[in-house]
Amino acid sequence: MQLDDVQRVTVLGAGNMGHGIAEVAALAGYDVALRDIEEDLVQDGYDQIEWSLGKLAERDRIGDDEAEAALDRVQTFVDLEASLADADVVIEVVPEKMAIKKDVYDEVVEHAPDEAVFVTNTSSLSITELSEVTDRPERFCGMHFFNPPVRMDLVEVISGKHTSEETLDLIEGLAESMGKTPVRVRKDSPGFIVNRILVPLMNEAAWIVESGDATMEAVDSTAKFDMGLPMGSFELADQVGIDVGYHVLEYMHKTLGEAYRPCPLLVEKVEADELGKKTGEGFYDYEDGDGARIPSDAVDADVRRRLLAVMANEVAGLIGNDVADAPAIDRAVTLGAGFPDGPAKLADDEGLAALVDVLDALHEETGEARYEATDYLREAAEAGGFHGGGDGDAEGDDGEDAAGDALDYDALNVAVEDRVGHVEIDRPHRMNTISGELLDELDDAIDRLDADDDVRAILLSGAGDRAFSAGADVQSMAAGGADPIDAVELSRRGQRTFGKLEESDKPVVAAIDGYCLGGGMELATAADLRVASERSELGQPEHDLGLLPGWGGTQRLARIVGEGRAKEIIFTAERYEPETLEGYGFLNEVVPGDELDERGRELAEGLAAGPPIAQKYTKRAMHAGRTDAEAGLEVEAMGFGHVMNTDDLVEGVTAFMGDGEPEFEGK
Repeated sequence: MQLDDVQRVTVLGAGNMGHGIAEVAALAGYDVALRDIEEDLVQDGYDQIEWSLGKLAERDRIGDDEAEAALDRVQTFVDLEASLADADVVIEVVPEKMAIKKDVYDEVVEHAPDEAVFVTNTSSLSITELSEVTDRPERFCGMHFFNPPVRMDLVEVISGKHTSEETLDLIEGLAESMGKTPVRVRKDSPGFIVNRILVPLMNEAAWIVESGDATMEAVDSTAKFDMGLPMGSFELADQVGIDVGYHVLEYMHKTLGEAYRPCPLLVEKVEADELGKKTGEGFYDYEDGDGARIPSDAVDADVRRRLLAVMANEVAGLIGNDVADAPAIDRAVTLGAGFPDGPAKLADDEGLAALVDVLDALHEETGEARYEATDYLREAAEAGGFHGGGDGDAEGDDGEDAAGDALDYDALNVAVEDRVGHVEIDRPHRMNTISGELLDELDDAIDRLDADDDVRAILLSGAGDRAFSAGADVQSMAAGGADPIDAVELSRRGQRTFGKLEESDKPVVAAIDGYCLGGGMELATAADLRVASERSELGQPEHDLGLLPGWGGTQRLARIVGEGRAKEIIFTAERYEPETLEGYGFLNEVVPGDELDERGRELAEGLAAGPPIAQKYTKRAMHAGRTDAEAGLEVEAMGFGHVMNTDDLVEGVTAFMGDGEPEFEGK
C-alpha cells in the first residue's frame, strides 16, 4: 500500500489520545471512523473534537470552513465491524494493558480489510508481541503520538521484529501528512525512545531522595533551573500521573532487568493512591498545599551529574542496541519532552568521561545495576561524545561556509538561497525561546552572512507555526537565583547580538507567525521590515514578570512607534493583535497565516534585488541621524556622492531609460 492509497483511518478508542489522533487525521484530510465500546464514550470523544476544532478556529489556527470540513470527515461507531469497513489504516488506542490490546486485535483481524495496516499507539509495550496475535505482523508497527496529539509534533514510528520497511515508510509518510515529525525507532525496545529516557530519570530522582542524598526540592530545582528541563522530575511525575510512569517502569523491570527496579518511594505513592494532580496529591499537594512551587536557587551540581549520568547510560543503551542513533534520540526527546537540548547533546556538553566516573563511583558504593556503565557509553566517552567528539564548528559537516547552501547550528537553521540569508530559530519545542546558546549562534550567523557578498538580504523567522519567538528562556535565566552580574552580562550579550543585526548593511526582514513576545519582539525590532500573520500575538510582557526589556527594547521600540506608544506597550505588558501594531507603525504588513512564508520570502528577495551600495548608505545615514541630524545628513551626502561613481547607478539609469528591470551587482 502507498500513502496515496490511504483514504480512511479507523481509530479504536475515543479517549483523550484517541479523539486527539482522530482530529489530527481528519484535519489532514482523511475520512475517520472513531470507535469505542459505549455510545457515551464515543460521543464524548466526538464532542471533544468539535470543541477543539472550534478553539483552533477561534485562535485563527485554522479557518471556520476547515474546522467544519474536518468534523464532517469524522464518523462515530460502537459496532467494531462497521467501524472497520473500508479502513486502510487501523490505529488502536485502547488502555495500556497487553491483555486488553490482544483481545482487541483478536476481534479486529476478523473484520478488517485484508490490505489494512495495523498500528498501535502504545507508549512502551512490545510491538512484536502484539503483532504476533494478528494475521499480518509484517504490516503492523507502533505509531506513538504524544499528548495532546493536536499540539505535539512528535510521532515515534516503531518497528516490530516482523515489520516490513514498506510499512514503516507508509506510517512515517502518514505521520508527515498529518503535520507531525516522525522519528524511526529501529528496534522494538521497552519505552522506545522518549519514555526510555524519561522514566528511568524519574526513577533515579526518586532514588536520590530515597537515599537521603538530596531533597525533592533540590532535585526538581536542579532539573528545571540547572539542566533546563521543562519540569522537575517529581513535578513531571505528578503531571503525567505517578502510576503511569510506575507501570512503564514495572514493564521495563520485567523485560530489561534489575537496573529498572522501581524505587520504593514510587511504590508507596501508587499504593497510597497519591498519583499526582489527578488525585489532588502526589509528590506535591494540589488541594491543601501550593502545588509544585520549585525554588530556583536550590540547584545541586552533584544531583545534575547523577541525573545526567543515568540519562547518558540510557542513551548509550539505545544506541548500542541499535534502537536509534544520537540525532534521532535528541530529536525525539526535544520534540516529545520539551528538553532544551537532546539528552545525547546534554551528556556530551557535560563530558561523557566525567559521567562514566560518576556511574563507576555510584556502582562501587551501592552495587546497584542501574549504575553499571554500558560498554557503548565507555566507547563513546573514549571517542569524545555521542555526536562524534567535540562540538565541531559552524561550517557544517562538509565544511561549507555561508557562501554554500547552509550553516550548521544547533538552535538555528541558516541557509542562503537566491541571495537571501534565511535565519530560522529552530526551537519549536520551546516556543523558539531565546537562550544564551542561541544568542551565541545568532551572533556568529550574522557575522557570517554579513561577510558573504552572495547574501544581499536577511530573513528572520521561527520554526513551526506557533511562535516567531515567545521571548527569552526565562527558566534558564532564573537558574541559581538569577545572579545580577550574570543577568547584566546576558542583557549586554543580547544587546550586542541584536545590535549587529540592526547595524547590518543588508536589509533585514522579520516574518512573524504566532507568538512574538518579550525578547522575540525585541529581536523583531532589530529588523528593517516586519510582516506578520493574522494569527500572531505581539507584546512586551516583561513588567508582568517584574522585569524590563533587556535586549534593546527600551530603545528601538520607541524609535519605531514613538515614545508614547512604546511606553504603553511596555508598561501595560499587554498582548496585541497584529492589526493594532500595524496601526502603530510597528508592522509593515499583516497577511493570512498561509501566505506569510511566501510574503516574507518575497519581501526579502525584493530587497536582495535592490542596489546594495545605496541600501548600505541609506541605513547608515538613517541610523546616524537618530541622535545627530547633522551627522545623518553628512553620511547621506557622502553616500550620495559615493554611489555616483558606481556601476549600479549606470545600471539603474539605463534600466529606467529603457523601461527595464535593473540587475544590481553591488559595484
